[in-house]
Amino acid sequence: MAGEESGNGSGGHGSGNGGTGERTVALELERLILDAPRRYTPYQAARAADVSMDLATRFWRAMGFPDIGQSRALTDNDVIALRRLAGLIESGLLSESMAIQVARSTGQTTARLAGWQMDTFLENLTQAVEPGLTRAEVAYPLTELLLPELEQFLVYVWRRQLAAVTGRVVHAAEDTEITSGRLAVGFADLVGFTRLSRRLEEEELGHLVETFENTCSDLIAGQGGRVVKTLGDEILYVTEDPGVAAEIALALVETLAKEDTMPALRVGMAFGTVTSRMGDVFGTTVNLASRLTSIAPRDAVLVDGEFATALEQTGAVPPHDPEDPAGRQAEGGFPFHLQPMWRRPVRGLGLVEPWLLTRSHDVD
Repeated sequence: MAGEESGNGSGGHGSGNGGTGERTVALELERLILDAPRRYTPYQAARAADVSMDLATRFWRAMGFPDIGQSRALTDNDVIALRRLAGLIESGLLSESMAIQVARSTGQTTARLAGWQMDTFLENLTQAVEPGLTRAEVAYPLTELLLPELEQFLVYVWRRQLAAVTGRVVHAAEDTEITSGRLAVGFADLVGFTRLSRRLEEEELGHLVETFENTCSDLIAGQGGRVVKTLGDEILYVTEDPGVAAEIALALVETLAKEDTMPALRVGMAFGTVTSRMGDVFGTTVNLASRLTSIAPRDAVLVDGEFATALEQTGAVPPHDPEDPAGRQAEGGFPFHLQPMWRRPVRGLGLVEPWLLTRSHDVD
């Protein structure tokens, strides 16, 4: 094929055998992963898929790939993917804008996954490179062994996640609160992370972030919440049930407090209408949860008034008594306790009165 010849030719222009060899192995790795040789320019692929060049370009960019001019870099699998996406539009199952969203959300998710997998596997599995072999040459047999296993596992996890989401949607069909988009949103943030990152070595910092993300993700998932995204020193999660969100928040603080190397944690939570799009969440409720996190004390959880009301309505906290704002006279049987904090203006959100969330047995 012309694409293969140009690939091998480009490898021959390197200076020294090492450069040529590594480029050759890199091309072989690409062939192994794509499971098909380069055959088409973008125009030829669009024509073979019976898709307009404009739509093909929009799909390609939405998946997160750069423009490649008219290089012969596409394969039969690229043509099949274009044909499938276009077929969903033609059948009426998806609108053109929805098909673009499918391409974009899939591309963004898998790009992060692929980057993490290759960084992790190749770093850990090619550290002890045998004499005479380059890292690229060691990577080929490892990729050959891992690829089918990772592919099957990806499909399995995706189906499991799809089943879980579908179950929530079906369960919520007659639940007006859930279908209206009201969610409990929580932000958990490491205190002083920026300052700490300046003092730590790269490896230490990476270990700290990994421990934070793994601990939080496992705990949130185990309690029935959903991790929306992680941002190094911060994690965003949502649940339909404020009581579950409260339990997660306090458990996060308690669990990370046991880690000697981990900075203090602060959590902010809000309850209300949330806009969900491509796996992310937006809106005033999300912004408020983020603002509450920024003003929360160390190893503490702050919630907004809507969240406090929701906990009270479900019987998770004692009814608020203006004459006993600390709630110290309430009888037992409540898992959580709320204490009103100072009112303060929050940028873009006006005057906010946070509530300090604790466990009932922690109240003096």
